[in-house]
Amino acid sequence: MSSDEGERAAGVMSRRERLRLETSREIRTIALRQMAEGGPGAISLRGIAREMGMTARAIYSYFPTRDDLITALISEIAASLADAVATASNAVPDTDPGGRLLAWGQALREWALAHPESFRLFYGHPVPGYQPPENGPVEQAARRVCRELTRLVAAAWPHARHHQPEDTSWSDLHPDYVAKIQADLPDVPPAAAALALRVWGRMHGLVALEIDGHIHPVAGNPAALHRAEMLDLVRSLGLA
Repeated sequence: MSSDEGERAAGVMSRRERLRLETSREIRTIALRQMAEGGPGAISLRGIAREMGMTARAIYSYFPTRDDLITALISEIAASLADAVATASNAVPDTDPGGRLLAWGQALREWALAHPESFRLFYGHPVPGYQPPENGPVEQAARRVCRELTRLVAAAWPHARHHQPEDTSWSDLHPDYVAKIQADLPDVPPAAAALALRVWGRMHGLVALEIDGHIHPVAGNPAALHRAEMLDLVRSLGLA
């Protein structure tokens, strides 16, 4: 067994592996900065290679194509967001579904403010020409975010159903969304699945406006505005 293999077997990365990890991280960081400065279409492997003093051949050993880089970026971003909101909501007891939703919404805003370019790439600014792999890491990570929020809404449904229209049928929703909901949460009724979409819209809406700079000119305290919206959302579900 080589020393590298021995270190990996012992759970310790070799120097080469650490350098590769650091280089990969730097590539992704520069890609996000390129997007911040020039929009999603500005992400360029050759440009990153020039900035890092690497050859094109060397950088392609990390990410063979631009799509591979963007897929890695988005899947990492989605996993980071999913971890953040899950950690926040899981810190609140299951007996407090309203508090769990509040924690989820607050964590979404805090994560977005800490990672504005990541938020834009994941939610707001499609990359021209980019095609994510079907059922690949991007879709799986995004599905995790959706699934966890839907679970929170499903837990609140016994209270919320008395305050919501229940005439929704599965035919009112997109077949792909229906398939994912029924696979992940087979006991969720269509009205609860539709409510999850509306909850997501309210949670996401103010955050997206704030990240894109539309809230600050009209609101002196965006945090208070967001908090008021989240409290109103919880009240509308009969949870407060």
